[in-house]
Amino acid sequence: MNKLFQLLIILFVIVSCDKKTGILYTSASTIEISETDTKDSITLKAAHVVPTPNQYEALKNEFTAFIHFGPNTFTREEWGNGMEDPKVFNLQNLDTDQWCKSIVEAGMTMVIITAKHHDGFVLWQSRYTEHGVMSSPFKDGKGDVVKELSESCKKYGLKLGVYLSPADLYQIENPKGLYGNLSTYSDRVIPRPVEGRPFENKTTFTFNVDDYNEYFLNQLFELLTEYGPIHEVWFDGAHPKRKGGQKYNYLAWKELISKLAPEAVVFGKQDVRWCGNESGATRDTEWNIIPYQTNPHEMNSFADITIEDVGSREQLYKAKFLHYQQAETDTSIREGWFYRDDTDQKTRSTDDVYDIYERSVGGNATLLLNIPPNREGIFSPVDVKILKEVGERIKETYGTNLFKGARGSVKVLDEDLTSFELLDGDKNEIIIETKEPITTNRITLQEAITTHSERIEKHAVDAWINNEWQEITTATNVGYKRILRFPEVTSGKFRVRILETRLSPAISNITAHYYKSRPPQLSITRDVNGMLDIQQKKHEFNWKIHGENPENKLKADYEIRYTIDGTNPTKVSKLYKEPFLVNSGEVKAVAINKEQLGSIAANTFGIIKKGWKSIGADSSKEDHEKEAVFDADPNTYWQSEARGGSHYITIDLGKEYTLKGFAYTPQGEHSEGMIEKGIIKGSKDGLTWNTIEAFGFGNLINDPVTRRHYFKAPVSTRYIRIESKVIAGGKKTAAIAELDFFE
Repeated sequence: MNKLFQLLIILFVIVSCDKKTGILYTSASTIEISETDTKDSITLKAAHVVPTPNQYEALKNEFTAFIHFGPNTFTREEWGNGMEDPKVFNLQNLDTDQWCKSIVEAGMTMVIITAKHHDGFVLWQSRYTEHGVMSSPFKDGKGDVVKELSESCKKYGLKLGVYLSPADLYQIENPKGLYGNLSTYSDRVIPRPVEGRPFENKTTFTFNVDDYNEYFLNQLFELLTEYGPIHEVWFDGAHPKRKGGQKYNYLAWKELISKLAPEAVVFGKQDVRWCGNESGATRDTEWNIIPYQTNPHEMNSFADITIEDVGSREQLYKAKFLHYQQAETDTSIREGWFYRDDTDQKTRSTDDVYDIYERSVGGNATLLLNIPPNREGIFSPVDVKILKEVGERIKETYGTNLFKGARGSVKVLDEDLTSFELLDGDKNEIIIETKEPITTNRITLQEAITTHSERIEKHAVDAWINNEWQEITTATNVGYKRILRFPEVTSGKFRVRILETRLSPAISNITAHYYKSRPPQLSITRDVNGMLDIQQKKHEFNWKIHGENPENKLKADYEIRYTIDGTNPTKVSKLYKEPFLVNSGEVKAVAINKEQLGSIAANTFGIIKKGWKSIGADSSKEDHEKEAVFDADPNTYWQSEARGGSHYITIDLGKEYTLKGFAYTPQGEHSEGMIEKGIIKGSKDGLTWNTIEAFGFGNLINDPVTRRHYFKAPVSTRYIRIESKVIAGGKKTAAIAELDFFE
């Protein structure tokens, strides 16, 4: 074991003794498992894994903003190719104060910006490349987006983080690029001096690296010394293209970050991990104590953790190291990471964002919500509105603690996270009595994780009703924070029971809150015959509104109003009573309770699928036949045999239509078969085919939602052929859940 790790393992020391064995255990952010450890001793060690001070501060950020901005904003692409002319970044105006004002209104505490995305274009005045704002029309090449954001963050009291993509397509595609140029490793001084642009920070480092790692370290030095303080460095693990066997020297990067940004956590490495998806899904049980086979402080790369069970006892028993690595839920307020438009690019509703907030922040994780600025250099009005409404709900719900002034354990009711109640021995419950009965549907619990780790494995909350305890909700772990959501209950006495635990837990905080009920979100669907149905949205991720099942309740409590012309529905729009025929177009609907309107739901439908026929495919797997692509059920799908990247399916639409585009819905069961690039062909007779257009969809594996492609010009056709050319992730099979075609 090296000296660095020996030092790390004795940090944040709390020594406790196992009463059965007499063994002393030391708390640390990483603890090694020995060959002689039993399952019991591994569990006890896990009960002593604690976050570093930087990790704990990052957890307390809770809700942070992500900013994706760059050439893709202007090309309307999700991933650039590195060969974009910098002049495409035709930014005429920039208002980072508007960004930060909206971010603060949402209740966020930090913002992370894509200082360099995969295309290699930099948003600051770097000394080490010309591929960036210095070569764009923005302020005649003198603009600096990162600098303006840094100044706005200071003005609005926000922390700042930087996203610096290790992948760099400009350095790959440029003939003189440094990425994968097979340069030799040698001692390099960081930063490399540039004539006429000295650094105010005179610190230097020497690393044995190649050309690309030197380039990357120089840019890190710029960002960490001239735009800080920096509180998070965000490393994306994506590799859109590789060259020359290029390796990243993360251990050198890590050393530079730790010296120049001592308060920063690193995402994608040992500090903060990806939650495993980009759709806002959360685990019911999110442990931040993670098993590793090698010392995480000595690792140069980290794999994404996408499995459902991350840190149960059974997972920990397989470990050689136990390590604290918190989860960050990363998702976008819009369909895609970069801004495209305000018409076809869908946005999440306030209900949806608020739900993700409660599930992530209230599920022992942090929420990183992306808000992409538009081509005017501001957040679009619809995004600003949603952020403000989310912030108002957070403040309205969690700004008032209904347990304030209650009787019980002072240490859990004082809202001081440094004090705690240790449930030792036979004590496994905490009782709280309020001065007067309260009505609540939210209770939050927090463990004293900096001193006593994450220990609670299962717990329950009871309320004293009709002279007896009645269980109102149960959940698994707690960790930094657990938000319990349940049907509203009125009582003057509550009880928290710890049902399963790894060791005596320390509870630092218990609060009660009330979330004001709102009209529910809606779901708009249509069957193969064109019959449209509007129902209450069935929430994914095992969540029901306020913890209750609202089936058969909607029409009694709310009414539904809808439009079929693309306009927003109001309380005087047409009343939905039963399914009806819709040929095509955009349908919008809203649930209304008296004068209160819920979030507007919208869905755009293509031509009716009745009478469609599949007249060919290169192959089909058993139980995944070609007819599934037009059965109006996204849960069924066609899948080809695994024969490479090229596959096809042919459909007869029944008659000739003039089409303006199509939608592709990938299957969502697994990562196989996502069509990343392909060609769509048309025919009027099914014999002679013409290529309509090539199409491409990015980031499908991490975000498998419906994607749309609109043609450059309308096309008349009866027969359609979809041909795949590239399957995401290098897979060999193609899959389609649904195809839709728009007149």
